[in-house]
Amino acid sequence: MMTSLEPGLFVRHPAHPEWGTGQVQSVAGDRVTVNFEHAGKLLINAAQVTLEVIDPA
Repeated sequence: MMTSLEPGLFVRHPAHPEWGTGQVQSVAGDRVTVNFEHAGKLLINAAQVTLEVIDPA
């Protein structure tokens, strides 16, 4: 089951913690664009990767 992602949410990629915290930029179906602090803007296939939603505080 996938958490509903929306622009503005902060996430982590479970397989790439070195990318740091990312902020969701856009969501189009299973395609999620995330701007990670150490990897830049990446397109993630949410059908294959479950991003971890985090509390930015």
